[in-house]
Amino acid sequence: MSKQQARKPIDPSRFMAAFDGGVTVATYGKGQVVFSQGAPADAVFYIQNGKVKLSVVSDQGKEAVVAFLEDGDFCGEGCLAGQIVRMATAVAATDCTIVRVAKPSMIKALHEQIDFSELFMAHLLARNIRVEADLVDQLFNSSEKRLARVLLLLANFGKDGKPEPVLAKISQETLAEMVGTTRSRVSFFMNRFRKLGFIEYNGDLKVHSSLLNVVLYDKPELQRQRD
Repeated sequence: MSKQQARKPIDPSRFMAAFDGGVTVATYGKGQVVFSQGAPADAVFYIQNGKVKLSVVSDQGKEAVVAFLEDGDFCGEGCLAGQIVRMATAVAATDCTIVRVAKPSMIKALHEQIDFSELFMAHLLARNIRVEADLVDQLFNSSEKRLARVLLLLANFGKDGKPEPVLAKISQETLAEMVGTTRSRVSFFMNRFRKLGFIEYNGDLKVHSSLLNVVLYDKPELQRQRD
């Protein structure tokens, strides 16, 4: 299955027909919790529309943003691999419509519905690739490059279909949690990106494809500003 097929949102009526009960559809307003860290892991969720933030809180109370998910993504699939409680909290980052599939119904559909099983497998493979890329990014790239990559991912650059250069409002605190740095460093780099014409922000945030230069290699302009 191609990347474009994997990213194409499912027709809700076809999605519901793949299961034998155990499926509910709910709407969430921005900021509402879809599921919480430590809660029973008893269902898989499919994002029909909207964006969802996944975050983890350590025993010391420090929060880290794991990912932003969107239309066509699944979350909570850890329950299928024996996860008893949720390892992360999912919060609606925008108004969302989300399909909840009880674990028994999900397992039954994966065994009996070949088309759906292939779609879900493509999702898992894409998620695994993303996790590996995130790990490499954290290990080897500077916080500046990590921020640039996060902004490009949030703006959907590099995905099939038309890019979405305008992001929903996202705080610098959240960006810092995703990048693994401080808010002051994020503010410093955001100002630098804006001066160089890589981004625009005045309430909303627009990301230009030229920001790829920060991820792919050091531009001379950036090097001069470091010196």
